[in-house]
Amino acid sequence: MAVSNKTYNNVINTLLQMAEHHHQIASTSVGDIWEINLEKMEKMPLLHINPISVVTGASQLTYNFQIFICDLVSERANWTMNSAEANFSKLVKTLSNEQDVYNETLQIATDFIGMLRHSVNQSSIDVDDINNPIYFTQDQFTLEPFQERFDNLLCGYVFQLGVLVQNDFQTCNIPVIPKGAGH
Repeated sequence: MAVSNKTYNNVINTLLQMAEHHHQIASTSVGDIWEINLEKMEKMPLLHINPISVVTGASQLTYNFQIFICDLVSERANWTMNSAEANFSKLVKTLSNEQDVYNETLQIATDFIGMLRHSVNQSSIDVDDINNPIYFTQDQFTLEPFQERFDNLLCGYVFQLGVLVQNDFQTCNIPVIPKGAGH
């Protein structure tokens, strides 16, 4: 059976589809993180895909991305203070949900990694057939917390994700004139 080479669009669309199926992710975007217009962003949490590079192997391509999982931090005077049920007497109290945002975005990030490592999203034939993988990832991941102040405070996690796909580097259908190039 011939290898069905996956394009950049295939990989991006697969990542977007995975985010679409995750119940906690409310919005997705692709491109430079600084191009996001948070004023128009009505639904959070956000999964943002920032393309970095593509690395070739003997029979594969690795599409490298920065994945941002983030949400807005809110501050309200009428909120109960962080971890009120834990009753930490020495904890400096804040009136924001920053700790909850970090907690939820970390869980979403580990879900997303797990979906590529172990789930039905790896198969092109049937959702129960993981013997025919087309998208997968490997290695260890470092999930780094971040905070950025735009018009509002945005925080969450960012990590590098390499998506491996098969590629046979087929030369039969390259759009060139079939002549030698040497001089």
